[in-house]
Amino acid sequence: MKASAVSARSWRTPFVLLMLMAAANQLGFASWNNLLNNFAINEVGFTGREIGIAQSIREIPGFLAFTAIFVLLIMREQTMAFLALAFLGVGVAMTGFLPTIYGLYFSTIIMSIGFHYYETANQSLSLQWLPKDKAPAMMGRILAVAATAQLVAYGVIFITWKTMHLSYETVFLIGGSMTIIMIAVLWFLFPQFEAPNPQRKKLVLRQRYWLYYALTFMGGARRQIFTVFAGFMMVEKFGYRVDEIAALFFINCLFNMIFAPQIGKFIGRFGERRMMGIEYVGLFIIFTSYAFVSSPWMAAALYVADNAFFAMAIAMKTYFQKIADPADIAPTAGVAFTINHIAAIVIPAAFGLIWLINPAAVFLLGSCMAIISFILSRFVPRHPEEGHEWVGKAPSVPQPAAE
Repeated sequence: MKASAVSARSWRTPFVLLMLMAAANQLGFASWNNLLNNFAINEVGFTGREIGIAQSIREIPGFLAFTAIFVLLIMREQTMAFLALAFLGVGVAMTGFLPTIYGLYFSTIIMSIGFHYYETANQSLSLQWLPKDKAPAMMGRILAVAATAQLVAYGVIFITWKTMHLSYETVFLIGGSMTIIMIAVLWFLFPQFEAPNPQRKKLVLRQRYWLYYALTFMGGARRQIFTVFAGFMMVEKFGYRVDEIAALFFINCLFNMIFAPQIGKFIGRFGERRMMGIEYVGLFIIFTSYAFVSSPWMAAALYVADNAFFAMAIAMKTYFQKIADPADIAPTAGVAFTINHIAAIVIPAAFGLIWLINPAAVFLLGSCMAIISFILSRFVPRHPEEGHEWVGKAPSVPQPAAE
């Protein structure tokens, strides 16, 4: 069954589907993310070196995200998103049953293939299905739903980990299975939606998107500081337990659930340029503070504040939506994910070695990345559009791309 993404009515709309897929993604991924550092350190015996390698392995599918365009030659993006989420669920479910270094590497790559192919399809579908004038606010609401799913996962782990004495195997299995079950239900409930603009089924790399590519590259490099080393610091340096990490994630999700829709509205009201500037200044302050923090309570506060800036990444997506040829969205989503993960493959392993010598240096390098991102954000026009992609370029009507 097929339906137009624009004319869909009732509750079975593309917007609702995007929200429910985001929830399915986080039920599995949040469970994996909550337990990973404790499982790696306490059950597998990871040090900074092994966690860096594992995180670099996790980013390989993201680097290969450009291959999604070839998958689209044989299936629709919506189908690819469903299958990717099922793959993620399988990877999460098997994690606890492979408590060895190479076992964790293997389950990580399986989970990561699903996660990154889903994120590639999700970004493309969001930019195609959501109207430009409402996209920031709607993406904020999608983030809020994802945060609610995370809240459920972290809340259940926080409450049951000690009271029911759950094992790692049980929690990973439940988290992965919930994603698989939810996707199976969505597969049967929702029709195949037709995108309003046919997408090019080939790789797209355009000079006029250079600023988006640069911002995306720096975002991928900067994100590793939070996802890899901030969480690892909480366990290794300050001794946070599984339930305490879950509590931190719970607070993060509560913030996103409440404020992500408002952040989306602010982006729509004040523009991408201004919100990017606020994000990068804030991250500079946070990364610099990470380098010198000595209190577990202050570290927890920084961790929550760090996560709060993730919702502002909507600005980068809507900036591209405004400047892009509508037919470029799907192929560029794959290319952008590859660019985003170039640094992500190198940084975890390389910075893991730096971590062994001087953990503070890792966060100070993150501060430098935030400065570079801020400088790049000054090239974003106040009113970006197709033909006016960066400050200093005269507005023009772009020529149709050659097929």
